[in-house]
Amino acid sequence: MLLEKLCEYSARLELPPTMYIKTRIRWILDLDPGGNLLGFIPTSSGEAGRKDRGKEFQAPHIGRSSGVAAKLLADNAEYVLGIPRTKSKPERVAECHQDFIRLVRACAETTGEVALKAVLSFLERLDTKKLALPDTFEPADLLTFRVDGTLPIDLDSVKQFWASRAATDELEEGATQHADVLCQCLICGRARPAVKRLPFKIKRIPGGQTAGNALISANVPAFESYGLEASLIAPTCRECGERFSKALNALIEDPATHVRIDPTLYVFWTKEERGFNVGSLLQNPEAEEVKALIDSAFAGQSSPAGLDPTPFYAVALSASGSRVAVRDWIDTTVGNTKKNLSRYFLLQRIVERDGSEGRPFGLYALAACTLSKARRELAPDVPKAILNVALKGGTLPMSLLYDAVKRNRAEQSVTRPRAALIKMVLLSQTGWDLEENMERLDATKSNPGYLCGRLMAVLEAVQYAALPGLNATITDRFFGTASSAPASVFPRLIRGAQAHLARLRKEKRGTYEALQRRLEEIMAMLPAFPKVLTLEQQGLFSLGYYHQLAADRAARIAAKEAKERGQIENSDQEGGKENA
Repeated sequence: MLLEKLCEYSARLELPPTMYIKTRIRWILDLDPGGNLLGFIPTSSGEAGRKDRGKEFQAPHIGRSSGVAAKLLADNAEYVLGIPRTKSKPERVAECHQDFIRLVRACAETTGEVALKAVLSFLERLDTKKLALPDTFEPADLLTFRVDGTLPIDLDSVKQFWASRAATDELEEGATQHADVLCQCLICGRARPAVKRLPFKIKRIPGGQTAGNALISANVPAFESYGLEASLIAPTCRECGERFSKALNALIEDPATHVRIDPTLYVFWTKEERGFNVGSLLQNPEAEEVKALIDSAFAGQSSPAGLDPTPFYAVALSASGSRVAVRDWIDTTVGNTKKNLSRYFLLQRIVERDGSEGRPFGLYALAACTLSKARRELAPDVPKAILNVALKGGTLPMSLLYDAVKRNRAEQSVTRPRAALIKMVLLSQTGWDLEENMERLDATKSNPGYLCGRLMAVLEAVQYAALPGLNATITDRFFGTASSAPASVFPRLIRGAQAHLARLRKEKRGTYEALQRRLEEIMAMLPAFPKVLTLEQQGLFSLGYYHQLAADRAARIAAKEAKERGQIENSDQEGGKENA
């Protein structure tokens, strides 16, 4: 199913020519029509030092392992010039160079191109001892040729020759296809020679190999079926293998169609172009973009008939040695995905720390909020669980609530991402309707855990007001205990607050009255302190604490702005009197 859908997607792409691939080429050997070397032309990618591997060109490609197999007209210096690397065996390098010359000769004889004859003439007369190499030249660098201003690899006749070689099983160490293994291709359904090793690997997989990882492969008998080895365990023809490999690499290369959260890579696409950019929504969601998504999903399009039926696909990939491991596969519709994404953003919606409307979170911010500063490697199941809720709906596991609560207790504080994650877990576990979204302070909520969290925030505010410039507050000392066993600590905290309140009553009467009123409102709804809070109640404690702090900050900001407006109005009035 996955391979079939990738092949379908490849039809929408401008794919490179058959058996061509984007390749970073560091040097161009500039030749005249007679095959005389005019010089080495560097192609800088703009990166510094050894990272500069040259610009990307569409160049001939084969899947190469340990044997000798030259790439037509574009390869490393061992093949092109016969110049060995430090640890290479001279005999093998000589064999590689001769294989490269044989391939160029065959192409020149078949195509009759003047440019190919010039390249062949240069290779046959080559004396590496007299070759003036650039100072920054390395034998591992990739090279190609330019003849009289033309790159031979760009010639149509060369592309046709290379495609013909692939079709007649003359590439990849003689092992790309096996004519004696005629199988029904899993993708196109035709009886064709099966590819023993896929010629193209999947690149940019987190933790994967630089050269890429194999999507289909078996290298030990335990993974083989009916005696079929390597890629023959899932037989595909060369054409289909090339198409789905190039399609997947294109999706991974495009930032709009993938999200990378190590050690997992998530890739998305639709059967038809819908302008639906899931990658940006999940990585860097913009408030206006999210609002438009929610409006489209819940305003007039909530019935199944109004949903976009275009198929939507997503796959989670990671590295497993030299292979690609498929961790998850999603096959749904654009309409369902938009509705689930809307729910996902509504679940995470929570006010900023100053009480203003909150910005949407990217996937990584939610997944990484439970990690300590010393540990930055995510467990694969964490982003996977959040992504599943974003794309498929359902519930978040309680393990995420435990992780968030544990981190709050360790840090003695509640960050906005952790508050959002706690809210998401709690609401996803219930029936949840849009009326109770817990986005901001709910003064009517009577849950003991939530009330205890609010009370902790107010007691901290009392301490701050009475002792300005305080370095360590009661939250820094007692948050963990208060959030798990309130009865053991709150009576003590309330007694300690009385001295602060008495001081405020004398020095800051207005502040005292406001804080005393909040304490009374909360205590009236909390007849007794629970001895122990359950995990869900501990999550609500964190939310209550966060909501109360945000509401208090918003109230202070509003009061300050009102005071400044009043001063301005008074100044304007006085100025008017003077003018009169």
